[in-house]
Amino acid sequence: MTQDHIRNFCIIAHIDHGKSTLADRMLEMTGTVEKRDMKSQLLDSMDLEREKGITIKLAPVRMEYKSAGTNYQLNLIDTPGHVDFSYEVSRSLQACEGAILVVDASQGIQAQTLANVYLALAVDLTIIPVLNKIDLPAADVARVSAEIINLLGCKEEDILKISAKTGAGVDEVLQAVVERIPAPQGTIDAPTRALIFDSYYDDYRGVILYVRIVDGMVKKGDTIEMIATGAHGIALEVGILHPTKKEIDGLATGEIGYIITNLRTTRDARVGDTVTTKRAHTASQLPGYKLVKPFVYAGFFPVSNDDYKDLKDAIEKLSLSDSALQFEPENSPVLGFGVRIGFLGLLHMDIIRERLEREYNLDLIVTNPSTDYHVMMSNGEEVDIKSASDLPDVSKISEIREPWIKGEIVVPQAYIGSVLQLIISKRGLQNNLSYIDERALISFEAPLANLLTDFYDQLKSVTSGYGSFNYELDTYRTEDLVRLDFYVAGNMVDALSIMAHRSEAQGLGRVIVDKLKEAIPRQNFQVALQAAIGGKFIARADLSAFRKDVTTGLYGGDVSRKKKVLAKQAKGKKRMKRFGKVDIPSEAFTVMLKRD
Repeated sequence: MTQDHIRNFCIIAHIDHGKSTLADRMLEMTGTVEKRDMKSQLLDSMDLEREKGITIKLAPVRMEYKSAGTNYQLNLIDTPGHVDFSYEVSRSLQACEGAILVVDASQGIQAQTLANVYLALAVDLTIIPVLNKIDLPAADVARVSAEIINLLGCKEEDILKISAKTGAGVDEVLQAVVERIPAPQGTIDAPTRALIFDSYYDDYRGVILYVRIVDGMVKKGDTIEMIATGAHGIALEVGILHPTKKEIDGLATGEIGYIITNLRTTRDARVGDTVTTKRAHTASQLPGYKLVKPFVYAGFFPVSNDDYKDLKDAIEKLSLSDSALQFEPENSPVLGFGVRIGFLGLLHMDIIRERLEREYNLDLIVTNPSTDYHVMMSNGEEVDIKSASDLPDVSKISEIREPWIKGEIVVPQAYIGSVLQLIISKRGLQNNLSYIDERALISFEAPLANLLTDFYDQLKSVTSGYGSFNYELDTYRTEDLVRLDFYVAGNMVDALSIMAHRSEAQGLGRVIVDKLKEAIPRQNFQVALQAAIGGKFIARADLSAFRKDVTTGLYGGDVSRKKKVLAKQAKGKKRMKRFGKVDIPSEAFTVMLKRD
């Protein structure tokens, strides 16, 4: 098929606005999937994606479409909508010429919609606005159309009104893809350049690359080279996704498909790298993407130390197919051997934890999530720490820098006051307030550490579920930060230590000590739970001991008999406390996630 008849596009939207449902209807209408093989969320292959109703991994698929007697090849990439996976969206956009922007007719434009539009405009894509769910009773077509016109500066007639669930209007979307999105540019005779927009590891086949051919072509059996990493391999199989893999002889300019290689790790074929071939070699790299940098870190420890090797193997396998996952071994005096893993956000962490527990049958203890800090030493050296327990001696530190984010919240105007209060309570600074029709867009800056645990939940509760939130990492700023330690029965538990701003440390210490009191079971002796900064204790709670009534056998007589028996009991409790060891349950290590 000639280049003029190829269209590469992706679907972008806020989470739960109907991307995957629209992709299902397109596959059905183009006859790519037989009616009997059809199921909802067809491109979401993971069990977790189907359960949670969200897209986690991008998924490419090729469709054949006939318009005005001409056959067209449509290459679609279905992308995730959650803010944690925006790096997946940016990769898809690089491989396309156009994007379908799906907006829910009942909810209107949300924070992630704006973020994805900015990403698409930055790479100069043609945007087709689509209003979905027009069949819902709550749909407000006129209001949401006005919002889209305001955002994109398009005309009313440019907006396609559809219902992806029933299939109404989907044919017009396919027609608009053919008419509005430009054909891919590129030269078939030029040296080969292909952009890797995704790569994963298959246990039986090795590393599989999803590529977009920009110039030249890749054939089966070609010797390939990754320009950035310098890794060499062989294209064992070349094919298209239809939506299952289908082998073909070669991929030509403008086409999207897969290459099965003989590489053993995805680190040789990083996402955003450029593939070239030996027979048509070039050293010129495509403008790819920057390396993904995680900014949420948590320690993963097996409940039994015997499972440490299984945990390490499982994480290594997962990291082969998830280029954003970074990990290093960690050792804790209380929890034993474990692994500290870097994530893109809390949802990403949640999904990795569930995959480890389900796919590899592991029982895990996960410590409180934290971010990374830049510590400047007095001798001018800079240290990057990912956990509070790694903080060097305070006397040798000149300053500590923490990451701040730039955030955007879209919310109905009635909730502006409560959202601003929430931002201030997190040490945030409001920058700008603008209005999109009946809603407000609040731009703000805030320290990432304060938004890690329950900010999203609090935002949903103060806005009755109408607020949506999007953020990106900004800079590292010098703040008055301290390390907050926790002691259980006089022993410091380093896995519970956190970094906090000095102004918030005392309140945070009290809250966490009270949480620990609920999480740790009572013992036969009294247990002191304390929070401290350096050598100074700032909060305390006592777990009272189980106490057997030893005076039940006494009746009548002098009170001194009673006192004698109670004194004897107290002595025994004291001795028990000296040799007693408190077993800390795994829930105690995630108390930060369960803040009120």
